[in-house]
Amino acid sequence: MESGGKRGKLKIFLGYAAGVGKTYQMLTEAHELRRHGRDVVIGYFEPHGRKETIALTEGIEFIPRKVYEHRGSVFEDMDTDAVIARHPDVAAVDEFAHTNVPGADRLKRWQDVMLILDAGIDVLTSLNVQHIESLNDQVWHVTGIRVRETVADWVVQEADEVVMVDVTPRALLHRLE
Repeated sequence: MESGGKRGKLKIFLGYAAGVGKTYQMLTEAHELRRHGRDVVIGYFEPHGRKETIALTEGIEFIPRKVYEHRGSVFEDMDTDAVIARHPDVAAVDEFAHTNVPGADRLKRWQDVMLILDAGIDVLTSLNVQHIESLNDQVWHVTGIRVRETVADWVVQEADEVVMVDVTPRALLHRLE
């Protein structure tokens, strides 16, 4: 934690599946905070081709991604050091459970978020319920899919607020089409 400073607040937008609107809600909140005078940046955003969500990034400063080279390949990921150096009031960081690219300083994005919080910056982030570690076996038994990117329960419990984001199955199917 930065000396003399206080830790940032973590707000997780949690949904039961991809496409329910977690990132949309996160960016809507980012705009609301900006309207109230908060300095907000996008530390990382994954558009997934959703035009309505992409449109919500307009007017919010992006922190450029960091480029990593690994075994002759080039990857891009969040530049945690740049987010901390910019020191906004709030950083929107999509995909909390993401595994960072090869060559990154930390294995998981949630570890990057912890550093941002320790620097006194509030973070808005998104997470699917299947990425919560203690639910991994239940998800596997129900879906037959073993989720590899998980976040430990203690990390989720660090959140100051968790917002459930939900849509009807019909709306989700329509959105995913």
